[in-house]
Amino acid sequence: MAAAAMVCAAGTAQIGHRGSANVTFAGEAADAAGKRVELYSYDDMLTMREVLEDSARIDSAGRFALSCYTNYPRLVYVQIESYTQSFFIEPGRDYRVYLPEFDWTVDERQNVFLAPVALPLEFLDLPADELNLRIGAFEHLVDSFVVANRVHLDPRFKPLRTTFDTLAGLVRSRFGAPGDDFFGRYVTYTMAQMQYDMRFASRKGMVSRYIADEPVRYHDEQYMRLFLGLYANSISHGTRRVPLERLVAWVAAADVDTYLDSIGLDPLLRNGQVRELAALEALKESYYMPDYDRDGVKAMVGGIASRSRFDEHRRLAGNLLRMWDVAAADSAAEAEAHIVLPDVDRRMVDLDSLRGKWLYIAFVRSGDPYSLAELETMAHFRDSIYASQHDVEFVSVCCDREFQKMYHLLRNSRRGHRYNWLWLHFDGDYRLLERYDVVSYPTFVLLDPEGRRVYEMTPSPATGFLLHGPWVKPEPQETEKDIFLR
Repeated sequence: MAAAAMVCAAGTAQIGHRGSANVTFAGEAADAAGKRVELYSYDDMLTMREVLEDSARIDSAGRFALSCYTNYPRLVYVQIESYTQSFFIEPGRDYRVYLPEFDWTVDERQNVFLAPVALPLEFLDLPADELNLRIGAFEHLVDSFVVANRVHLDPRFKPLRTTFDTLAGLVRSRFGAPGDDFFGRYVTYTMAQMQYDMRFASRKGMVSRYIADEPVRYHDEQYMRLFLGLYANSISHGTRRVPLERLVAWVAAADVDTYLDSIGLDPLLRNGQVRELAALEALKESYYMPDYDRDGVKAMVGGIASRSRFDEHRRLAGNLLRMWDVAAADSAAEAEAHIVLPDVDRRMVDLDSLRGKWLYIAFVRSGDPYSLAELETMAHFRDSIYASQHDVEFVSVCCDREFQKMYHLLRNSRRGHRYNWLWLHFDGDYRLLERYDVVSYPTFVLLDPEGRRVYEMTPSPATGFLLHGPWVKPEPQETEKDIFLR
């Protein structure tokens, strides 16, 4: 089912119950002994901050156990290496899961971040009315109908309302009128989202029907997806009644009251609870926009965190602030993190030993043609850069699963002698790849002499970056006096 592929949304974690558990997983895996399995959720739909609920090492018999706490149905996902599987959990359930034989080397043939491959996790002994089975049946019906009628439902063209009405009728015929339980709301908000995406309903009509006079369902994944979709980019870029310049000024002055009162001129934001939640979404967007002062945005969110009369808004605002603070702390922590990996002779190398130098790190795979092309460019510039700049070091981190592939490239291939700089093997450290956002190969990372990352996306050698990197000392400029004396 679509919900069981990659994580697309999430519920809200219950921080207060982190130490207890009312949901358990007893698992067996056919060929994953020794691998670490992790269970994640999201703290809330606004920040989408990942929360590690539990983790375990799969034992030699292929068994593992996980647990977590929830007091309402919510989405979680299991991750092993770069592969995930998402599903809904319900309070008080004990799940038995089985992971059959799986080709763990798929990520060496395709980019599993651009073309995700789900873990083939199987649930055993589920009752016929179990939530995931019901959602799976609903999504199978919708997906198969959309595929069969894609010409009439493609948003790129003009979808036919009659075709959508036929789908809605099939859903009612199969599942009945949606109730007010979790599954009923899932069906209601999913169909509403499709209706809006296909332009069969206006934003005003959607807000009037599903938002304005309805309770705000913070813990309902599909509701929050619809809500945030309806209000995304509706405030932060300015509105018909409130121009961007005024919003920017109020944020810079941390004037929460004027900001909230002014956006309330929009008829779709008259409801105070809806307006404040939409404002939090707008401030989250504003934090990443160049027009706004980031300190002002944080002060605005801090004001909502301390003064809102809605408990959930205070929590969401606090989560936003923590998310930004953690991001800043993570950036600083990178400089303190140790990277200790084996070199081609299996000696462990700590990159801290190279502190004081610029480190140009290439995350590569030995059989990847794009990686090999960039390595050739690095080899072309290596000698001249090392000769003229004593504070630059090339490092390649080979991300093939088998250590021998790196060894063969460097010691047995015709090219190996050209790559005469430090080579390390990633040694199955997938957290390292996540830390440096390695989602394709090759990926380049530049660390300054203090060990801090310099760029979010470091240019590759083919761009000519090695000729003018930040380690290059500028040529002294002649002044008029120098020219006169010469």
